[in-house]
Amino acid sequence: MSTLSSNEITHPPMRWGIRFARLMEGKAPRRLALAALALLLAFLSLYPLSMLLYGSLHTTPPGMAGTFNLSGYIQVFTWPTAVVFANTVGISLLKTVFSLLLAVLFGWIISRTDTPMRGSLEVLITLPFFVPPILTAMAWGMLGNPQVGVINLAWQWLSGSETPLVNVYSYAGVVWHMLQYSTPFLFLFVVEAFRAMDPALEEASRMCGASQWRTFRRVTLPLMLPAVITAFLLSFIRGLESFESPLFFGTPAKIEVVTTAIYNSIHHQSIPNYQFASALSFVIMGLMFLLVIWQWHLLRGRSFQTVTGKGYSPRVIKLGPWRWLTFAVCVLFFIISVVLPIGQLLLGSFFQFFGFYQWDMLTLDHYRSVLGNDEVWRAFRNTFLLGFGGASATMVLGSIVAYVSTRTRWSGRQLIDVLAWLPWMMPGMVLAVGFLWGFAFLPGAITIYGTIWALLIAYVALGTPVSVRVMSAAYHQLSFDLEECSRVHGASWWQTLWRILIALAWPSFAVGWVLTFFGIMRELSASVLLYSVGSEVLSVVLLRMWENGQAEAVSVVGLMMMLLVFLFRWVQLRLIKRYVSTL
Repeated sequence: MSTLSSNEITHPPMRWGIRFARLMEGKAPRRLALAALALLLAFLSLYPLSMLLYGSLHTTPPGMAGTFNLSGYIQVFTWPTAVVFANTVGISLLKTVFSLLLAVLFGWIISRTDTPMRGSLEVLITLPFFVPPILTAMAWGMLGNPQVGVINLAWQWLSGSETPLVNVYSYAGVVWHMLQYSTPFLFLFVVEAFRAMDPALEEASRMCGASQWRTFRRVTLPLMLPAVITAFLLSFIRGLESFESPLFFGTPAKIEVVTTAIYNSIHHQSIPNYQFASALSFVIMGLMFLLVIWQWHLLRGRSFQTVTGKGYSPRVIKLGPWRWLTFAVCVLFFIISVVLPIGQLLLGSFFQFFGFYQWDMLTLDHYRSVLGNDEVWRAFRNTFLLGFGGASATMVLGSIVAYVSTRTRWSGRQLIDVLAWLPWMMPGMVLAVGFLWGFAFLPGAITIYGTIWALLIAYVALGTPVSVRVMSAAYHQLSFDLEECSRVHGASWWQTLWRILIALAWPSFAVGWVLTFFGIMRELSASVLLYSVGSEVLSVVLLRMWENGQAEAVSVVGLMMMLLVFLFRWVQLRLIKRYVSTL
């Protein structure tokens, strides 16, 4: 008969933790846990992808009997669709190139010059990335409208010209709007690459007689190649899947891209053409896969080591009076990308009709209408419910996947990592089409389509790659010695996980949670295909209001969303500051 040790008597939680750890050390429970995790990730990635292939060959909408043929692909490989692909690639390439140039300029200003208030400027430059694109798209639709846009009205009043100064309903308008939130995204990559580079390499070039420009071109940029290529491809992929800019500014100008073609084939046809939408989605997935392979091939076998064991501090370039010019450039970008759209929403919310800005048109009726609108409040409730629930579920799943990938040597962990990363290549619109087919083929007792669960599953799938990367980076910073020391002193596997890993990684978890919440609040492309009556989110309600000509109500709801963005961005910055201060 076994007896309890004094340690087990005085520490019963530790006793159960030791038993649980011993149980998990067995091969059967470990394999069962890995299989369950793999099945969950496969449901979020492989299942919609396989159903997308099925739908591209099926002749009728989801849930209806039909036959199989290649008519969807035949329609894809036609001249009109080729024009759609050319528009998509061309617009994405243009906005990525211009965004990258701006991001490199801003990264150099913030990390390598003595420009005043660089810390505050960095926050201002990155802020547009966290603002939902649908808000700025609607605001610029009111600012740059060729007939009644505020910019054109002001230009006509000042110059007396009847020709509009800007027209956002054009190719330039689509690129212009995409550039505003692509530049901060690229800046986040580039500025860290500047900071991680040893300036001694540049100083050696200058000592050998190279000019500042030649040093930047021949030393700085080549050493930044991994970050630049990664940022370029990620931005290019995000451009291929962009929906808001082409929808708002391209559709009125008869400019169609892949995402709007998928949306129109399902929503704006008397008989939805799901087969063409699925085939087009599958082809764009193949294009993105080829881009990722090209990136791996480009960087394979090349060395870009710039951080050594020697200490260094970034060299700050003295700009003299020119520092105020660089300061003004950064502030100007913030004014154009944030202040002007917010100002337009504020202006539009107080006037009776959009485009008629007379004193006798001032009113608060739009605020009363929005605050008394049950659909708006239901959308707020759904957005917050999905945001909090989706962000929490996504970060928990990402933490588990990251733990398996980085802290264990279990066989099968590479498969887990690949399955978690796969949705990164799937645009929200494409993933939504896959889930439309997938939900229709679930057993009758499992009803997901048409419920809020459909949106939640899509949000978790889209956010998992980000959460895994955030938590993997946090776990990589923690030495394995911490766990070994904890186990040597008698702590169980669960106690070590809770008191060591989770306790030290929670700031990254919190930052990832806020980022995921932002992503859910911004998401429109997946939401617009998966929502139903009663499960609308704010982005969908805003789109419907805009399509119904309710620009004034849109301004009120947009301002409310902007306040939420600023609040959560402040929380995120506070968490990052607290995390850095503890390192």
